[in-house]
Amino acid sequence: MSTELLFRDDAYLRECEARVTAVTERGIELDRTVFYPAGGGQPGDTGLLRLTDGRELRIIDARKGDAFDSVVHLPEPDAPLPAPGDSVVAVLDWDRRYAHMRIHTCLHVLSCVVVAPVTGGNIAAEKGRLDFDIEMSLLDAQRIEVGVNELIARAIDTETVWITDEELDAKPELVKTMSVQPPRGAGRVRLLKIPGVDLQPCGGTHVRNIGEIGPVKVLRIRSEGKRNKRVEIGFA
Repeated sequence: MSTELLFRDDAYLRECEARVTAVTERGIELDRTVFYPAGGGQPGDTGLLRLTDGRELRIIDARKGDAFDSVVHLPEPDAPLPAPGDSVVAVLDWDRRYAHMRIHTCLHVLSCVVVAPVTGGNIAAEKGRLDFDIEMSLLDAQRIEVGVNELIARAIDTETVWITDEELDAKPELVKTMSVQPPRGAGRVRLLKIPGVDLQPCGGTHVRNIGEIGPVKVLRIRSEGKRNKRVEIGFA
């Protein structure tokens, strides 16, 4: 069964009321959720489910389910589980999620400073990284750091844009990531737009204004192979 993904329309929702639709060995499925399931280099959210009897069930991860747009919430081991049909309140570990939003949006900005195909990426609460298909000699940490911070300081509002699968097929240059394909399946594709800076497909969660990212620094640059030069960036 599909899950209503509330974070797609409002990444700043910290909790929501929901109904349990399934409980399996994989975890708990809800009819709606604020939890982002791991994907696209962004970790799954953690938090808790508040049950009607007052108990709080820790959620240690969120993953994509088998059905289209379904989310499985992974409870801590040996926890007493709710039953299908039960009402719950899903509550995020907000500080962790917001850090992911800042880092994820920062990586979009980074991809506009280092202009090269992206071969991989990863997001954590304090840092993130992108891998580029580029010569090592073209990566200068100080230039990258200054360029990213100059763009962040412009404090531009981000926008969500939807285009059809056919429109994306007609504009393959929108896809920067070689290792992660845009999320498809609904006939349309979600893009993150930073006006005047960036436009690319992304199903993750982002800040409303890039100024929220705050100052960042390049932590290190290293080679991970012939076509993978890694730039790691974190909060200053």
